[in-house]
Amino acid sequence: MDVAKSLIKSQVGSSMKHEWKKEEKQYYAPKNRPESLRVPEFKFFTIEGEGNPNDPFFSDYIGVLYSLSYGVRMSHKQGIAPPDYFEYTVYPLEGVWDLIDKSKYDPNRPLDKNNLKFKLMIRQPDFVTPDFARQIRERTEKKKPHQLLTSVKFEKIEEGLCVQMLHLGSYDDEPQTFSVMEQYCQEKKLIRASKVHREIYLSDARKTAPEKMKTILRFKVSVPEH
Repeated sequence: MDVAKSLIKSQVGSSMKHEWKKEEKQYYAPKNRPESLRVPEFKFFTIEGEGNPNDPFFSDYIGVLYSLSYGVRMSHKQGIAPPDYFEYTVYPLEGVWDLIDKSKYDPNRPLDKNNLKFKLMIRQPDFVTPDFARQIRERTEKKKPHQLLTSVKFEKIEEGLCVQMLHLGSYDDEPQTFSVMEQYCQEKKLIRASKVHREIYLSDARKTAPEKMKTILRFKVSVPEH
């Protein structure tokens, strides 16, 4: 039985809330040392964009994802929840990061954040179908209209084999953690697929001191053919 089906089986008809921090530790509670894992297919609301995440526009991208995610979470109180709905904690924000122009990248200089492109997302429970996602978006457009809502997609994403590690500290210090992860790959004879990586945000940057920030860093890998 896959993860999603097992989750539904355990939650349908139960009064307990699904807490991803406690019940899905393999994906959301890694140690501050590298580890490999296989990430199955999950469902997400996603939105893509470009530019410096420190600029004001970035919060709008995050906001529309949370509007939709809480629309799903509170759907049972609106009388529109699917029959297999269960109570749960909204999943954390995630971001997949790449460069707009890779030729401008210089590892010996500070990263030009204006050259970043991103795909932000929030995972959704398995009971969310494309039709239900569309219904939630239509209701959100009426209650909390925003032009970015039309850019949001509902997708299934399977990461497959990955290496991940908990990063403690500022986002600007992530290269140090990536170096540790890449050393792990060399030791385990794993090949990093690309410089594209995923970040899962366990801390609220607005309320947490930079040195106490917790972020999961993850990238795809493959096993070399012999």
